[in-house]
Amino acid sequence: MTSRIRCHWAADGDLMQAYHDGEWGVPLHDDQALFEFLCLEGAQAGLSWRTVLHKRDNYRKAFHDFDIARVAAMKDRELEKLLLDPGIIRNRLKVTAARDNAKAALEVIKDWGSLDAYLWSFVDGKSIQNRWRGKGDVPASTPVSDRMSKDLKKRGFRFVGTTICYAFMQATGMVNDHIVECFRYKACGGK
Repeated sequence: MTSRIRCHWAADGDLMQAYHDGEWGVPLHDDQALFEFLCLEGAQAGLSWRTVLHKRDNYRKAFHDFDIARVAAMKDRELEKLLLDPGIIRNRLKVTAARDNAKAALEVIKDWGSLDAYLWSFVDGKSIQNRWRGKGDVPASTPVSDRMSKDLKKRGFRFVGTTICYAFMQATGMVNDHIVECFRYKACGGK
């Protein structure tokens, strides 16, 4: 039996492999799911994705399954209580950023009709198909993630630097950064 070729980072345990095989790089167009990834990628800042992924279910519970309106309405006391929850990353700025980002997302939805339409506008509504050969080829940011980051910040989003935005783009399929040899490359639109 031959083993499948995967992107290098997917070898970091069963959870990472399942995430790689089933989610990473798959075009995502659901506002609530896109908001979840914005929050989780921001929570990752300075940490590993593995850490965040292991806490994902706790984040969903803590932040009302990332229902944008409910997160925007969270009171200070709710956020304070979350700082005692070892199931999430207990960083005050990251915890409060989720509410700030939900409020900003509601404004985007009002202006654009959906968070999806706004975020995908940075890639003209279709996935960017890269042809990376190895892990050293994949950039940490691009001019597109620079533009996204700048615009998100202007709209009041937090923890949305260019590297975070690029990781968000990779996760949500705005860019296909599976290496060419990875069995998921073609499944995510690569030719």
